[in-house]
Amino acid sequence: MPHGNSPTLLADLGGTNVRFALAGDDTSTPLRMDSIRRYRVKDFNSLADAARRYFADSGCSASQAVIAAAGRIANGETVKVTNNPWAISAPTLQAELGMNAVHLVNDFAAQSMAVPLLAADALSPVGPLSAPVLDQPQSQTFVVMGPGTGLGVAGLLWRDEQWIVLESEGGHAGFAAHTTEDVEILHRLNARFGRVSNERMICGNGLVNLYLALADIAGQPAEEYTPEDITSHAEAHSDPLCVRTVETLAGIFGSVAGDLVLSLGGWEGVYLTGGVLPFLLPWLHRGGFRERFEAKGRFRETMERVPTLAIVHPEPGLLGAAAIALRAAGHSLLPRR
Repeated sequence: MPHGNSPTLLADLGGTNVRFALAGDDTSTPLRMDSIRRYRVKDFNSLADAARRYFADSGCSASQAVIAAAGRIANGETVKVTNNPWAISAPTLQAELGMNAVHLVNDFAAQSMAVPLLAADALSPVGPLSAPVLDQPQSQTFVVMGPGTGLGVAGLLWRDEQWIVLESEGGHAGFAAHTTEDVEILHRLNARFGRVSNERMICGNGLVNLYLALADIAGQPAEEYTPEDITSHAEAHSDPLCVRTVETLAGIFGSVAGDLVLSLGGWEGVYLTGGVLPFLLPWLHRGGFRERFEAKGRFRETMERVPTLAIVHPEPGLLGAAAIALRAAGHSLLPRR
């Protein structure tokens, strides 16, 4: 995509919110943090309407855009966002906003491309292992995953001194039960949904799905809780079933993360991200996540050597979109030392 003196509009579009910002001028300041604005998807008919509001509110303008959207990008030009009603066409959006170019990428392609730009204080180890060293001469493979409105999954590869993102819809892979309780949960969700994907549990609404299943397993009446109700009761320890729900989600999250390492060969590490992660992080540190991450039978010793890192940067999706814009403008994205 072409780049001139005009800044690049960045958008991180999920199922619930869309965040806008402007890209910086180089890798030392890739994202203009003071330009960030967040809007609710339900308040607008289209991405173009939301972008116009952003320009009006911020007083900014842009002649090109990088849009990171939560969905499969078809032919590099269109996406139907998985968990919101918008369908986006890059040529149509370009015309509607009067831009020179619009580049669509999967939201976890952007989350992945944030990794090379992350400072040490933007990462929090989950478990005993520290962050891997990225400036290695040999090939490296990482998993990037995490829950928000849905469950995003990507692979990040370092090959021949360049970063390559393997885009996927791995969050929609079928759930593999690992424990007796997992089997009981699967039976109940299968009765509700038919096929049960990992995303049915590892996301915001997954909290409700797990809560209802665990209530039924325990023979308890279920309250009409929202995800926010469950998290607030869990944090306050005011409802044991809500505590159990969050603990169970953390454990299943660990199992799925470990399965992805085995599937993608992500032996160098897993980067955890997503809108639900800030709440989940304390629960991930309590042991269930890492135990189930490592519980891979004959591969346990190998998995014990794979680090898991939580991304605690406030806007990794926008940072990654900025990285994509900068690389398109000719900047090198070598690993941070």
